[in-house]
Amino acid sequence: MPKIGEEEVQAVMETISKGPLTNALGQGPKVLEFERNYARFAGVKHAVAVNNGTAALNAALLAVGVKQGDEVIVPSFTFIATAEAVVFAGARVVFADIDPETYTLSPEDVERVVSDKTRAILPVDLYGYSADMKSLREIAEKHGLALVEDAAQAHGATYQGKPAGVFADVACWSLYASKNITTGEGGVITTDDDKICETLRLIRNHGEREKYTSVLMGNNYRMPEIEAAIGIVQLDKLSSFVAKRRQNAQQLTKILQQTKRLKLPIETERNQHSWYLYTVKLIDGTEEERNQILKELKQKEIGAEAYYVHPINTMEFYRKNYDTRKLPETEKAAKQVFSIPIHPNVTSEQIEYIGKTLLTLLH
Repeated sequence: MPKIGEEEVQAVMETISKGPLTNALGQGPKVLEFERNYARFAGVKHAVAVNNGTAALNAALLAVGVKQGDEVIVPSFTFIATAEAVVFAGARVVFADIDPETYTLSPEDVERVVSDKTRAILPVDLYGYSADMKSLREIAEKHGLALVEDAAQAHGATYQGKPAGVFADVACWSLYASKNITTGEGGVITTDDDKICETLRLIRNHGEREKYTSVLMGNNYRMPEIEAAIGIVQLDKLSSFVAKRRQNAQQLTKILQQTKRLKLPIETERNQHSWYLYTVKLIDGTEEERNQILKELKQKEIGAEAYYVHPINTMEFYRKNYDTRKLPETEKAAKQVFSIPIHPNVTSEQIEYIGKTLLTLLH
């Protein structure tokens, strides 16, 4: 649920009244300001704003050289866009299993599926907790692979004490309405690599370095000025949004620690959650029991959801077109996990109600 205030409304009105609404090269004044601010937040040299998170993933894969015939290793337990971006880059999707503690890509399983056709690894910071980027970085360097991080849910997360995305060659962020900050739609790509940044800016705008002169194959991935204006305000509020999410998460954890039936989300001092979603696993529970709990929570007006119940490798297109292997941890998670709302609009009293209601359903 987006948290939009009067400041965002005023920023939009100012942009509408003063203009411009967009820029032919995708580099209007609001976009450039947002990019500078986002790069500073992400702890990197460059940020390239685009029109959605899926575009960010596709452009990033193209910018690191993924091409037809290459393979890209991805998790199956994630949103479909992660795999779609690989397919639209002309490459083959190779699925690897997840770590049962974090639900992110398992470095050990990644190592098992690396081949001489592998070009990149594409981990996802699922629910807002960073993938094990140090281990994945080591695998990438060992095999000469690009490391592209899907940080769509990780605004405000840290890994090894640094912002999520820093350990990747390039990181991709979504600014969809449900994310920790939003521009309605929108996305950002961050990198320390000057060449990758230049290529991304070309890809974003039909391959044009100047109007009507295309130097490589690109697309229209430009972010409008109105979205960037919202993003500037939202980014200023991000730390307070994440602080409220963390406060809600900590309160909920204290309540839910009373049961041994749930595996609760983890966080360490150096690996901090963005708390995009508070996700629990029903220990030794069945899919039917998980779904019944969700049904009863919704009946009590609690917006709990089970995400990724159909892992990508089980979906029709991928099942028919790609060699699939057993992903046991992915299969377990899809049947046992569910997420509970802790966004900044949720009050302390509501957290108390959510936690105690869930406890009653588990006994």
